[in-house]
Amino acid sequence: MKRVSVESAALVTAIIALLVGNGCKEKVADASVEAPPQAKVVGDVDVANWAVDDPSKYPFATAQAYDSYSRLQVTGTVFPDIARTVPVISMATGRVVEIKGRLGDEVKKGQVLLRVRSDDMAGGFATYQSSVADEVLAKAQWERAQQLYEHGAIALNDLQIAKDTEDKAKIAVDAAGEHLKLLGGTLDKPSGIADIVAPISGVITDQQVTNAAGVQSLGTNPFTISDLSYVWVVCDVYENNIPDVKIGDTADLAINAFPGMALKGTISNIGPILDSNIRTAKVRIEVRNPGSLRVGMFATATFQGRKKEVHTSVPSSAVLRLHDRDWVYVPAPENKFRRIEVVAGESLPHNMQELKTGLQPGDKVVLNPLALQNAIDNQ
Repeated sequence: MKRVSVESAALVTAIIALLVGNGCKEKVADASVEAPPQAKVVGDVDVANWAVDDPSKYPFATAQAYDSYSRLQVTGTVFPDIARTVPVISMATGRVVEIKGRLGDEVKKGQVLLRVRSDDMAGGFATYQSSVADEVLAKAQWERAQQLYEHGAIALNDLQIAKDTEDKAKIAVDAAGEHLKLLGGTLDKPSGIADIVAPISGVITDQQVTNAAGVQSLGTNPFTISDLSYVWVVCDVYENNIPDVKIGDTADLAINAFPGMALKGTISNIGPILDSNIRTAKVRIEVRNPGSLRVGMFATATFQGRKKEVHTSVPSSAVLRLHDRDWVYVPAPENKFRRIEVVAGESLPHNMQELKTGLQPGDKVVLNPLALQNAIDNQ
């Protein structure tokens, strides 16, 4: 009996060991199935060098040397021409009753901008009408004196006095009339309202008056009008670059708000005083306004320097505009092409393009980089 018990225990132990072993194998198998695949290591791709099957499809051109003067670029701001800026002055004092012009309005010469109720107008009309009445009386006395003198009734001295009185009466009428016009009134329409008109045609660039405000004679200007047919572009030029600009030289202007607009201006003044903080002088450029320039706009001015520089020129078709930068393709060993970033300059005659940096004269460039780029993208 003891022997049978030992054999039974041994058999049970073997069965348990067999079951445990099978369970472990299943877990290992499951772990091998759930494990992620090993990552494949891929070498870096040289995006600047590309190989093509048939390089002969992409003809080359040789970069040429191009002599040009050095150029200086500075930033500036549009200002009204002070010589074309006129303040609107009221000679009559009083209170504003109507405003017919606003800041930024375009006005014509003689247009009513402001109406002022003024006691000066009433006094001016009274003086004018009194002068007219005195002149009528003086003229009648002069005519009567002539008749009396012809009949020997008065002396020559009395005739001359009558003539002098008539002349002075005419002068008083003219003076009173001019004073009334200066106040803003008219001779044939008595009124206590003074009309303030625009002295020139232009744009109202400043307004210092509101409704019901008081207007003082020769005080604060109600308006300022600027003729913006010509404007100034005022730039800051560093002292080291001042020798490169001269009064009378032409400057090329690019307006930030209008990227496609190209303007030319003339340097009319170079400031005699440097800014002690940033070491710059004010350079003033006069330019004709095509109608779209606004006061306060930013501009970039390009001045032609005095020194000659050698740049590179290539056919315009060889420059590829990509991601807001300029590129060219040049041949490389093993039927490859290399892409190089360049800085384009001015467009030259005969469909040539100036390159400031990136290539040297004598380098080869692909004439049609767009076709090459498309072939690369399709690989």
